Amino acid sequence: MGSETGNDKAIAPPAPGPALGAYVRGELDRAHAALGDPDLHEGVHQARKTIRRARAVLALGDGLLGPGAGLIDRELRALNAGLSGLRDAHALVEVIDRLLRRERGDDARQVLHRARAAAVDARTRTADAATRSDPGLASRRAMLDVLRAALAGLDWSRPTPAGLRMAVADSDLASHEARLRAYEGDDDDWHRWRRRARRAAHQRRALEAIGLPVPGDSDRFDPRTTHRLGQMQDLSLLLDHCRRDSPFSKDDRVALRARARPALRRARRRIARRGAQPRDACTSD
Repeated sequence: MGSETGNDKAIAPPAPGPALGAYVRGELDRAHAALGDPDLHEGVHQARKTIRRARAVLALGDGLLGPGAGLIDRELRALNAGLSGLRDAHALVEVIDRLLRRERGDDARQVLHRARAAAVDARTRTADAATRSDPGLASRRAMLDVLRAALAGLDWSRPTPAGLRMAVADSDLASHEARLRAYEGDDDDWHRWRRRARRAAHQRRALEAIGLPVPGDSDRFDPRTTHRLGQMQDLSLLLDHCRRDSPFSKDDRVALRARARPALRRARRRIARRGAQPRDACTSD
């Protein structure tokens, strides 16, 4: 056979880092736009999701992108934490609405209707306080502008396809280990499992978005597990709002706890009994 010509030589694929950098910038752009949404609560919800996706990608380049990556990640985490009160206040109303759609008992519905009215009042107070201290969430949006600009200072040339695939495999392993701990653990263990599985799913989606396929994850949630984890999150949020600083009356707190605690235990037993046997579906955002 003849010698290779320049046209015969394999062309090395482009480094994935710059594409990942563009992906993160896009997520922060979406978060910025979401925080300007006239629907404050929907905007906050979408912004927090996109910030989580951006942080998941930064975690893929941990140790490679330079010291600025940790600083950007810490600021994004603080920004998301600062929005959690707004999100939780709205999510509580949504949780009660879902419970009302499923509930048929008159007495239970009366409790839920009173709880919803109290949750709506609390949501209004939380939103009013947030917009008074930061009209239009302008300071949060300005912080996103700063962090987006700081992305250019990271070393996006260093991530490699093999390294990124290894990072996703590490995330999958962390998710698997967290799942096993959750079966025998407490609320924090279940929350940790959900967070780690969600991060692994975000990372896999990001790599697929830039054209870097990764092996399938045998620990992905199937639809029934996703649904049950969503129900568990609803019940956990409701129980979190049944403490002394609750917006609900004392009698309604007692009634809500009596309903939510056994339902949460049942949901966890079902997941543990199935072994979570994930197959086809990723975690939700």
